Amino acid sequence: MALLLLYAVALAPAKAGGGFDTARLSDVVAQARSLERLNTLIVARNGEVAFAESFRGRGLDTPVNVKSVSKSLIAALVGIAVDRGLLEGPDQKIGALLEERIPAGADPRVRGITIGNLLSMQAGLERTSGRNCGRWVQSSDWVAHALSRPFVDVPGGGMLYSTGSSHLLSAILTRVSGRSTLDLARDWLGKPLGFNIPPWDRDPQGIYLGGNNMALSPRELLRFGELYRQGGELDGRRVLSEAWVETSWTPRTRSVFSGDGYGYGWFLRDVGGGRMAAYARGFGGQYVIVVPSLAMTVVVTSRTDTRLRVDAYGNALWSLIEDGLVPAALAVEG
Repeated sequence: MALLLLYAVALAPAKAGGGFDTARLSDVVAQARSLERLNTLIVARNGEVAFAESFRGRGLDTPVNVKSVSKSLIAALVGIAVDRGLLEGPDQKIGALLEERIPAGADPRVRGITIGNLLSMQAGLERTSGRNCGRWVQSSDWVAHALSRPFVDVPGGGMLYSTGSSHLLSAILTRVSGRSTLDLARDWLGKPLGFNIPPWDRDPQGIYLGGNNMALSPRELLRFGELYRQGGELDGRRVLSEAWVETSWTPRTRSVFSGDGYGYGWFLRDVGGGRMAAYARGFGGQYVIVVPSLAMTVVVTSRTDTRLRVDAYGNALWSLIEDGLVPAALAVEG
């Protein structure tokens, strides 16, 4: 029931005159300024920007590395590929899509992994992220390396957060479209949303890295979040189907690190009172947070200096949302 409510309110018309309690919003801004890691903050409600400031860093209009927010962007491209008939859907198995890229010694079960398993980080394969990342990116074939990892769970089992899974999606997109993931991102997202996406890392075979190191400006991230909040349509233009937004925000597993749910490229979290937030997250504190029931979208970009404690900073950011912005929005509800 909570999931249906999450999506239903995402598509509901915005309330006229919506906003935030001014004093409470001022308190949130003051707290945000005190966080030395925080670079930019944008807060919007009902499609209107209530606050936008670059406290430090490169400003609101300069592309920055959004780290694993890239996974949500790749998931959007997969959704568009499904909408356009290039992919059958989440239940399609990857065996036929990557047949020539599957190493001879790979576990035959890899052919039964589905598009949905990759999107929800439930492929079952040993992760290529974390301590395994260096070995993966130093390999001569990132796709083959990811596919040759041993199974540590069954496909559809527990969440195994892995950039390798997202990279397989990038390789699949390139294969079925005959175009690079960069070209697709610029055409399918950049053009309709009004922003340019610069090139990013590629693997030794030329496949653009799926799931990390894409660059967007904070204002562009806001438009991406608003696209999902408005059910796949922005400025009167349909970019994603409503069905893809709904399925993306349906939790299929849960993070072993945060305990938050995870759908297709989006985390899902209760921000108080049963109100659900869908969020895209990147290392160091890069966030696009959508609270559909409040018609609220928040963008945060941050330093990625690992000398600062990531966990404590993340807790401080969520406090801004849950103890600050949510009450500030509720305070002006009729």
